[in-house]
Amino acid sequence: MSFNYTGTGVALVTPFKADGAVDFDSLAKLIDHVIDGGVEYLVTLGTTGETATLSKEEKSAIFAFVKKHNAGRVGLVAGLGGNDTAELLHTIETFDFTGFDALLSVSPYYNKPNQEGIYLHYKAVAEKSPVSVLVYNVPSRTGSNITPHTTLRLAALPNIKANKEASGNFEQCMDIISQKPAGFHVISGDDAFTLPFLSMGMSGVISVVANAYPRQFSDMVRAGLAGDFATAKKLHYRLYELMKLIFADGSPGGIKCILKKMGICGDTVRLPLANVGKAVEEKLLAEAAKILKTSV
Repeated sequence: MSFNYTGTGVALVTPFKADGAVDFDSLAKLIDHVIDGGVEYLVTLGTTGETATLSKEEKSAIFAFVKKHNAGRVGLVAGLGGNDTAELLHTIETFDFTGFDALLSVSPYYNKPNQEGIYLHYKAVAEKSPVSVLVYNVPSRTGSNITPHTTLRLAALPNIKANKEASGNFEQCMDIISQKPAGFHVISGDDAFTLPFLSMGMSGVISVVANAYPRQFSDMVRAGLAGDFATAKKLHYRLYELMKLIFADGSPGGIKCILKKMGICGDTVRLPLANVGKAVEEKLLAEAAKILKTSV
């Protein structure tokens, strides 16, 4: 059965203990929290999971734990990316995809390949992957943009089924949505832009804020997908300030600050990331307290 990319996916954080070790007890609590909140799928080890500072052994342990704890309750996407195509293909070839529905793969970073290089990289990934591939375009982190022309070329490949678009470029998004083939999904990679993106024709979001507020955010997405923008707008503006604040001093430091306040996990991040500054923390907690008192 093909994976349905519609709705809200959560880019799971990786909880750490105070000594920096992976906190699997808190990860279990987080998974239960977001699933009980009504999200459609989980994304394991994307950017928000601090994948860049995890060892291969830690990544393997996290993938196995999330798969086991999810136990098929919601869809599950594995984050597997890199800037060495050959190494990534080897990783895909040796990865146990049992229990995973799709693969999220970030555009190659640092190397700054041209558009043909990006296309050939993803073509090789799509041919190697036993599950459908979700292209991840995030120019602010990779140093290069996947143009609409390249995205549409990739959309024509049989095993590439979706694009997580985190360019923040509305014109680019509309170019892709208006020309994409039927059955290809364009997914928001920006929490704060999700509502207008839904109105333009996106299929959903892979969200950071939904780690803490899965019910409110997934309800907003479902309302938007149903065309009930009056309800969606209320939910959007309920979370809007927080969606800006969680990225104001680095991610996932912002969302981990909120999760700590909620008692779900600690706020430890791994260097070179650091916790949010005191001023941002105070604003985050004040906004979280305001959301707690607000009803829609």
